[in-house]
Amino acid sequence: MRKAHSILAGLSLALVLTGCEEGKAPAFHKEYALKGAYSASISSSGRYATLGSFNHGGSLWDLQKHSREYDWNHRAKEYSLIAASAFSPDENYAATANQQDLVLWNLNDGSPAGFWSSPAEILQMDLSPNGNFALLGLANHTAVYFDAKNGGEKRVFRHDARVRSVDLSEDARYALTGSDAYKAKFWNVETGELLQELQLGNVVDTVALSPDGDLAFSSGSLDQAVIWDTQSGKIKHTLTTMGDFFKKRVSYLSARFSKTGDRLLTGTASGLVQLWDVRTGKELKRWRIHRRDPYGPVFAGVYAVGFGSGQYFAMGSNGIMNVLK
Repeated sequence: MRKAHSILAGLSLALVLTGCEEGKAPAFHKEYALKGAYSASISSSGRYATLGSFNHGGSLWDLQKHSREYDWNHRAKEYSLIAASAFSPDENYAATANQQDLVLWNLNDGSPAGFWSSPAEILQMDLSPNGNFALLGLANHTAVYFDAKNGGEKRVFRHDARVRSVDLSEDARYALTGSDAYKAKFWNVETGELLQELQLGNVVDTVALSPDGDLAFSSGSLDQAVIWDTQSGKIKHTLTTMGDFFKKRVSYLSARFSKTGDRLLTGTASGLVQLWDVRTGKELKRWRIHRRDPYGPVFAGVYAVGFGSGQYFAMGSNGIMNVLK
């Protein structure tokens, strides 16, 4: 009887834990890529999305019409493997990158505005206002602030390992980087000065800055995820997907602060999207993105999240865009 009770208790615990991980279904979902995606990004207002897909390379999508507006491949008659992409905060430009090349695109007509080769493998990127500069996270242990229209490095931020996550404040005065050395670093872009450094317990795979640069989100792979104050360097909130008794290790693949900086939207490797109150660190809403096979064992990861007007967006690694309410 004691053994049977133990099994029953284990099953009950599993059900509790599974229930805690569940979230609302999307209000709407649309297939953007039949065979899945390598990467994605969503513009600041939720108007556009870029996608690096298996079946048609790079592309720009209109999120209101859910239509593919442009095919953005780096060479004619080839499908580029788009490893990273980003939008300028004013939504005038976007950029796509494969492992070695960066292309700046004009959003007004979809035309290329610059084509550059990188000194090392590009792991992540962000764009400054009007697409003037690109912050590149590189495999050669640097983050480079690169002139995307004229070429050339304006600033190099040196690290102790690969830089796999980067973000800029809305005015590009500040940069946040995350590296395989388990560190998130906050920089003054103009001077190159390291202002703050935060140590985590694993590879820092996702970072995000609030628009004014006062707050940061940083998460380690299967490790701690925190909101912290960039002025003091102190952690304000540690985010967990469960209660304090059952803390589950989570990998966050995407994060975005709202325009006002009072909300944070995150997406995990297991397909969970969460909306957080930045002031309290409390979870406000959660969703589970659409899966191609609802009974399959594999979840899709959330490559990009974004805020829209009265709704939220999440792009899955399975090539499906999710509209959340």
